[in-house]
Amino acid sequence: MTQPPTGARTAVLLPGTGSDDVFVRSVFDVPLAAVGLKAVLPAPIPGADLVSAHLAALDEAARDEPIIAGGISLGAHLAAEWALRNPDRCAGLLLALPGWHGKPEAAPAAVAARYSAASVRSLGPTAAIAAAVADVPAWLATELTRAWTGYGDALADSLDTAADRLAPTLDELAGLSVPCGVAGCTDDAIHPIEVATAWTRVLPQAVLCTTRLEIIGVDPEALGRATVLAWLKASQG
Repeated sequence: MTQPPTGARTAVLLPGTGSDDVFVRSVFDVPLAAVGLKAVLPAPIPGADLVSAHLAALDEAARDEPIIAGGISLGAHLAAEWALRNPDRCAGLLLALPGWHGKPEAAPAAVAARYSAASVRSLGPTAAIAAAVADVPAWLATELTRAWTGYGDALADSLDTAADRLAPTLDELAGLSVPCGVAGCTDDAIHPIEVATAWTRVLPQAVLCTTRLEIIGVDPEALGRATVLAWLKASQG
């Protein structure tokens, strides 16, 4: 087992908008174990308290010692936000597929979440899920169906809460001095690689590694490996 370069023993990874801890586990569990980190993967608390519950999970995990914080999409945003508020409790960041910085406005991930929330309210969860997965790859249809079903009647509120959340601005990200591993997909229109590139450019100690959605579809750990590898490289630099 490889010893984490920062000395931290725990990594807390948060899910993205409309996603869940099951997907996060499939992405990060093995790559984190390979570098000697215990994975803590909080399940989403659906509804208007979604964000506050995620931030509280980070607080709880870092109660006794610093942690590596991170997540996918919204989870990456919240991890960076938490790190800015808790610099003494964050030993590093694992940031996969950031969707925007600052105001969400017309960011594709935010637009998609708002559209999906409106669809849920108009059609009902079952019909909205069926419509959402009609034209996506089979692996993504499976993930969306499981995760969205788990949100129950709070799905629409959860999607809207995520879509309206400010992410750290580029100026704020420039104040994060911990090692940061950033991962992006070069074929992901919802999480443009340009966003991950912009985050990496301003973070003082960051490395970007990339993969592709078509690879994640058959090997979810590819996203986790890219993020963890980027963090390892950032830690050594």
